[in-house]
Amino acid sequence: MSRPLSLSSTARPAVLVPILVLLAALLTGATQSSRAGAAVAAGDTAAKPTVVLVHGAFADASGWNDVATRLAAKGYPVLAPPNPLRGLTSDTAYLKTFLSTIAGPIVLVGHSYGGAVITNAATGNPDVRALVYVAAYALDEGENVAEANELGGGHSDLLEHIIVRPYPGAPEGDGDVYVDPQAFRSIFAHDLPRAQTVAMAAGQRPATFGALITPSAEPAWRTVPSWYLIAGDDQLIPPPAQAAMAERAEARTRTVDSSHVAMMSHPRATTEMILQAAYATTRNHRP
Repeated sequence: MSRPLSLSSTARPAVLVPILVLLAALLTGATQSSRAGAAVAAGDTAAKPTVVLVHGAFADASGWNDVATRLAAKGYPVLAPPNPLRGLTSDTAYLKTFLSTIAGPIVLVGHSYGGAVITNAATGNPDVRALVYVAAYALDEGENVAEANELGGGHSDLLEHIIVRPYPGAPEGDGDVYVDPQAFRSIFAHDLPRAQTVAMAAGQRPATFGALITPSAEPAWRTVPSWYLIAGDDQLIPPPAQAAMAERAEARTRTVDSSHVAMMSHPRATTEMILQAAYATTRNHRP
């Protein structure tokens, strides 16, 4: 007959000591986090913001690797969370929750569809002090990604080269959208090495078709200072559309001769713009 598991008086200390050490560490971390938040609230302009890098569709967070390394070398806390790519509403909710775990000021950076997500997720969050768009969708209220591609009279080749695949539980008419691997390099990343783009095309993460046609809610760029890096040779988001979105958001703007993945082909320029935004937050700057 089995007996209930119990701890002898001599065994209890050996078990409890590591538990108590862990609890003490957690409490110390929580205290330090609270102090950091209090310092920012009190106006500690020396506190460096956390830079959160949000990837878009057909990609993953590894696209930020070079930029993240450069920012970390400058002493900035950097996070590059996964973007679920399951729809603008749910992706926004995911990022909002993620941001709620960060103490202190935040510089929120989005690439491509990730721009649509940061536009929505930052709304109402006082810790987000700057938005940085890198060849990204800075949507207006009621606008969707597909419509934004037409701004400024531009034309995107994307819809002519997509493959839609079903996934379990997809709403009727929805599916996972991929860029045709045969066209991936020319549309997405023509200025990267061919071997690299072959691997990127094979491992691309799809977005749902619904994510591309869901209207945006109130945009954070109406109240949060914004920066925009225009990719001047982008074949996915037309440069005229990027310029129109940047102007509408009253963003500080720079153009680089880049494909859609400006953060990969021009990591220095991308990092410089993020640092400009980060510096502005430490100066309590508002346009």
